Amino acid sequence: MLLSLPFWLYQILRHGKYRTGFGERMGSVPARLAAGAGARPGRFIWIHAVSLGEVLAVSGLVEQMRHAFPQHRVLVSTTTDTGQKLARKRFGEENVFYFPLDFAFAIRPYLQALQPELVVLAETEFWPNFLRLAHTSGARIAVVNARISDRSWPRYCRFRWALRRMLAHVDLFLAQTSEDSARLQSIGADAGRVQVTGNLKFDVSLPLPPSIVESLRRALAVEGAGPVLVCGSTVEDEEPPLLKAFENLRVAHPRAVMMLAPRHPERFDEVAILVRQLGIPSFRRSQWQGEALAGAVLLVDSIGELAAIYALADVAFVGGSLVPRGGHNIIEPAQHGVAIVTGNHTENFRDIVALFQSRDAVRIVGLAELPLTLMQLLADDMERRALGRRALETIRSQMGATSRTLDALKILLVADRDPLPLPAQAAHTD
Repeated sequence: MLLSLPFWLYQILRHGKYRTGFGERMGSVPARLAAGAGARPGRFIWIHAVSLGEVLAVSGLVEQMRHAFPQHRVLVSTTTDTGQKLARKRFGEENVFYFPLDFAFAIRPYLQALQPELVVLAETEFWPNFLRLAHTSGARIAVVNARISDRSWPRYCRFRWALRRMLAHVDLFLAQTSEDSARLQSIGADAGRVQVTGNLKFDVSLPLPPSIVESLRRALAVEGAGPVLVCGSTVEDEEPPLLKAFENLRVAHPRAVMMLAPRHPERFDEVAILVRQLGIPSFRRSQWQGEALAGAVLLVDSIGELAAIYALADVAFVGGSLVPRGGHNIIEPAQHGVAIVTGNHTENFRDIVALFQSRDAVRIVGLAELPLTLMQLLADDMERRALGRRALETIRSQMGATSRTLDALKILLVADRDPLPLPAQAAHTD
């Protein structure tokens, strides 16, 4: 952390990243946690969801835990600002805070103030000091929706000796798939502590759509605009080919609309400039006042609205996948029964994409195939609708992970603590 400090300072100064909540990250427990109604110390459940995607994934679990453990207060921490905003909106500002940096001086104040009975980490947040100190404090520790991506897998294997020491502090791993379970065990997780419960993201319920969705729907209908291409979670080097494909679409569909949602908020201005330079009519969602959208690009420069905006799409493209960035979640457009196209770099969501692909519920393309695939889907109403219908059916077939996860956490919370012994090399008090 000390060696990488210049990088973090650069991120703070240039992009404003990690500036918000700096005090909380450094161990200052916010007064709102104590002020909120709830449990006495020792009757807290601490759930950590790194970013917006993890917050969405655990939303259903949080609500069910509140009902299942009424004597406990459920608190949620995040690392990113986007995750923090969504978590405060969903769970209440008094129940949400920024996760402390992995220094003992930043972690101990939270453990002392809350004395959590259960700590739940979403996916693979393996912070060595946090795991050690939380375990030492007496908290039960569970990792839910656990996965190890293809990109992370080689690195984990190289540091297996260190991971084994960390993972010994975790009482329960609830993995997404049998492959994730095997990978966890191979890097040191005790087989008796690993279960496969499925992917929580299949259970994410659709939120009430924000008012902008109905406003856009009415505007599109009144002016007869369409078809609508929604491009979500795009990253650098993806917008140029997508905008070029949209220009091609406008030849056959002059009233087509693109709704473009970059993944990272700090790139909103950059993408807006790019669209203007290409000479395509455009509007920013934050400034749109009902202007005609036919033949134009709507830049979705907002947080937390993309999932609902997918409902307006005839075709949805999910980004981070045309370039080697690992891809993003295709479940959100699938929940609306929308035809989905994604690139061929989807390592971070390998199992989900493979499942959809096995059921002919997604189109996977490279840069060269992208324009033709979009044209074909928009020209064939029957195939496009069938593709979306198969995506929705795939979602429904995979639901139930939240209830299985909750059942496992219930057993963990009420069980008498009988921790497995730490490996000899992990017996340290540093």
